[in-house]
Amino acid sequence: MERIIFYIISVLMITFAVMAVSNRNLMRSIIYLLFVLLGTAAIYFMIEFYFLGAVQLTVYAGGIIVLYVNSVMLVEKINNPLPEVNSKRRLLAGIISTAGAALTITAILSYNFVHIAESKATETNIDKVGKALLNYGDKGYILPFEVISILLLAAMAGAIAIAKTNKLKKNNESK
Repeated sequence: MERIIFYIISVLMITFAVMAVSNRNLMRSIIYLLFVLLGTAAIYFMIEFYFLGAVQLTVYAGGIIVLYVNSVMLVEKINNPLPEVNSKRRLLAGIISTAGAALTITAILSYNFVHIAESKATETNIDKVGKALLNYGDKGYILPFEVISILLLAAMAGAIAIAKTNKLKKNNESK
């Protein structure tokens, strides 16, 4: 039964991912991306990675989508459809995507996965995960989190600057 649910979620995620990149309406693409991120969280919950599932829901499905929606709403051309892409670019994107998928499948099939016995598996608790996330040493993740937060802040500032520039140009042209 779990396998059937996994396949259903996977097919839905692939469908929504294709719809997200092929839709010309920007707001609909963001909603389709939200469904892909929710499907990822569902798979995390299925394999009993509850912490990663919760992080996926709060950070990505919650925070990042809200950031995208706010950034898109700052741009005044939200209802205008995106321009049509010419056939050369579509062909190039298809070739690159196919090559990337082939490379990924080849890497997965050629890798020798080792089955870890249940007795050798280590138990990870929230305390260890929290200390690893806030550690700034060799195996710490605090620096990537800070870099990402600065990057997102810069993206929001850039979106606001672009939106204000367009609004100022529109006001100057109308005078």
